[in-house]
Amino acid sequence: MSLPEPMPLPSPAVPERREFLRHTGMIAVGALIAATPSSDALAASPVPTAPREPSPTRGGRSSSRQFWPDGARLVISLSMQFEAGAQPERGASSPFPPIDPKYPDLPAATWYAYGVKEGIPRLLDLFERKRIKVTSHMVGQAVDLHPQLAKEIVERGHEAAAHGQTWTPQFSMSPGEERASYEANVRSIERATGTKPVGFNAFWMRGTPHTLEILQGLGFTYHIDDVSRDEPFLIPVKGKPFAVVPYTLGMNDIVQFEGRNTTAEAFGRELKDEFEVLYAEAATRRRMMSISTHDRIAGRPSRVKALEEFITYAQKQPGVVFMRKDEIARFALESPLTPREGGI
Repeated sequence: MSLPEPMPLPSPAVPERREFLRHTGMIAVGALIAATPSSDALAASPVPTAPREPSPTRGGRSSSRQFWPDGARLVISLSMQFEAGAQPERGASSPFPPIDPKYPDLPAATWYAYGVKEGIPRLLDLFERKRIKVTSHMVGQAVDLHPQLAKEIVERGHEAAAHGQTWTPQFSMSPGEERASYEANVRSIERATGTKPVGFNAFWMRGTPHTLEILQGLGFTYHIDDVSRDEPFLIPVKGKPFAVVPYTLGMNDIVQFEGRNTTAEAFGRELKDEFEVLYAEAATRRRMMSISTHDRIAGRPSRVKALEEFITYAQKQPGVVFMRKDEIARFALESPLTPREGGI
């Protein structure tokens, strides 16, 4: 399968990552990128329509159809996990056959190192070419090992979000251990990037009953560890609204490639299919498409090509924008159309 538009060659007007490192003072500003409509592309790959009357009983529906800033129709939220170097020396998951944990898994370490040596740089170049901004969920230990890369991500206009200090699962932590991990994660990100994270993603999405209260106490405004909706929503945490910007498993490279051994072409097809249904639904209700990439997985050349072809296709559809998750959370907290759960 091939998506409608071929992958464009990088424009000489847009600096590649290695050229970027020689330019000081370049601070990318996160913005909403509204795509230019293309009647040819729409004719070649028609997107279905969904003419339904608004219903006040469904979250995000309104006769005004002003679901997103500036009248955007569909928001795409793209994540880039920054994890390389934080994995344990023994027992980390990888494509290699399991090894007795009493031995260090040396080839697995090189697989993770690919994420910072090749994967993130290649993804950053893609985002620069397509002029989109993403959210990078950063493990504190990985940031401590590669502070310049973390800084570059933020300087290019992307969001630095928290992902725990180490790969130690949060679900078995005591409240004190959990808080200490998040505090260390915040310090690592602030030290490297100069920004304080406001969004959080737990290890495999498994937090504890105390996670949201701890996050709220540390100044966080949203988390993503929920797959129950295709739009942001609000939940009460200690009587105050806390934003949920739903994550994804289906559009997640670690599930697709590591769990299913799928091809880049099949992943590109599934991205397009997911988009077309959400785009149709977005005619009458607020819709958001979530995509997750990991440094060592989606950063492979063939997968970057498939992702770029999808982004090119999506940007040609009227009213499609890419937003960072902190922007989505801020808008959700301010919008009267945002679904609210728990009586807030």
